[in-house]
Amino acid sequence: MIEYPVSFVGLPIGNREDITRRALQVLEGVDCICCEDTRNTGMLLSHYGIKKPLLSLHEHNETARAPEIAARALAGERFAVVTDAGMPGVSDPGYRLIQELKAREVAFTVLPGPSAVVTALVGSGLPCDAFFFGGFLPVKSGKKGQVLQNALAASHTSIFYESPFRIVKTVKALAELDPAVPICVARELTKVFETYHRGPAAELAAAFEKQPPKGEMVLLIGGTNAPR
Repeated sequence: MIEYPVSFVGLPIGNREDITRRALQVLEGVDCICCEDTRNTGMLLSHYGIKKPLLSLHEHNETARAPEIAARALAGERFAVVTDAGMPGVSDPGYRLIQELKAREVAFTVLPGPSAVVTALVGSGLPCDAFFFGGFLPVKSGKKGQVLQNALAASHTSIFYESPFRIVKTVKALAELDPAVPICVARELTKVFETYHRGPAAELAAAFEKQPPKGEMVLLIGGTNAPR
């Protein structure tokens, strides 16, 4: 039984088997599934034998589509909101829709699910008692440099998403700022080629210079004032 008009559902970040039973029950019970990419979500649903109408909801149409979803929910339809991987709203579409639902007093719930941030944090071996998640690192070197300096000076672990096309330069920049700072690059989490690259920034910079890593990346930085 679906108790809320709208359910935000966390999906696997790589391994399809990481989905929860509750998530599957909700996906099977709603009238429509809002998803970032209908092709990606369609393949996951097909894997579990679920057939539902799909409605695209991504960064380019979320503002325009949110009122439609809220109005349909008020009229009695039940929606599940998902993204390609992980939790909706965390560096993915979902936040603007939630603001619309709040404004119209449409009840919603959030189903917990896999998170690349927490998975990478635990696997990094860096302190987990306190951490900062900064989303995607800035593209421009000046802004990125300031963000990295702040992470180095922190008393907690800092976590960022970074493009595989920029990770080598980013790690090199960290090594230039502090060669000994402990960092981790978590790659392809929960997938077949999952890898954790752990060590001082200078060591990882040298290794990546020889063999640049590929795939989806999470960068973790141990602050110089963090407990070791």
